[in-house]
Amino acid sequence: MTILNITQGQGYIAKIERQSFVDGEGVRCSLYVSGCPFACLNCYNKAAQNFKYGERFNNETLNEILKNCEPDYIEGLSILGGEPFCNLDVTLTCAQAFRKRFGDSKTLWVWTGFLFEYLANDQTLRIEFLKNIDVLIDGPFINHLYKPNLPYKGSLNQRIIDVHKSLENNKVVEYT
Repeated sequence: MTILNITQGQGYIAKIERQSFVDGEGVRCSLYVSGCPFACLNCYNKAAQNFKYGERFNNETLNEILKNCEPDYIEGLSILGGEPFCNLDVTLTCAQAFRKRFGDSKTLWVWTGFLFEYLANDQTLRIEFLKNIDVLIDGPFINHLYKPNLPYKGSLNQRIIDVHKSLENNKVVEYT
C-alpha cells in the first residue's frame, strides 16, 4: 500500500484545541487527526504520525468540535495532523458537518503533505474534502527548508492556498 491509497485512516484524533491562536487567522478551534504516512524528518507533531494515537473519533467528538466553533470570536476550524487527507473518515465528516452548521460564515483551514495539484485531480473522496476547504497549506515539511517564524507554515516549500479561487482558476492562487 502506498501513501496515495490511504484515505480512511483508523478513526483516531490526537487532540482538540478549543482556542488556537497559531493555526490560521484569528482565534480558531483546531483538530489534530492521528496518522500520517509522510513521516517528515523533525515533524512538529511526531506522535500524531501513529494512526492509533490518541482517542477514537465519534459523534460526541464531532459535537464538541462544532460547539467549540460556535462563539462569535472563533473564526473557524483548522484541521491538522497527522495527515488530514489520509483520515477522511474523520476529516470529511467534520468538514461536511462544519459547513452544514456554519455555511460560509466561518472558515476551514487545513494542513497537508500532499500538493494541491494532486488533490485537485484526485478521483477519491479527497476532492470532496478539498471543496469544503477555504485555505490549504500544502506540501510536506522539509527539514532543510525550515525557517522559523514563517506565518502558518514550517518550511519554505509549503504554500498557503486560496482553495476556492484555485479550483475556479484551475491553478494555484496564493491566499492573501
